[in-house]
Amino acid sequence: MHLMDEVAFITATRFSRQVMVTVSSDKIDFKKSIPAGTIIELIGKVSHVGNTSLKVNVEIYVEQMYADSRELAIHGNFTFVAIDENKKPVKIIK
Repeated sequence: MHLMDEVAFITATRFSRQVMVTVSSDKIDFKKSIPAGTIIELIGKVSHVGNTSLKVNVEIYVEQMYADSRELAIHGNFTFVAIDENKKPVKIIK
């Protein structure tokens, strides 16, 4: 979940180019275990933009080292708020 929050933060910050803070993580679904020695890929996408907040969907895909396919292992949603230097919510520019 730590990696998911980091990817969500990077996604939110890259999208808005503003200071963002995590305010919640919603509905994280664990579909498949991630065994040691497998490769994982994390993908973050902005799914909703509000006035001062946005939601980021993060997916983790798992694949075996020598396999040609990958499977969705975990997905979840994170909500971020844009803040100013006084830590007050501000309008998202985009």
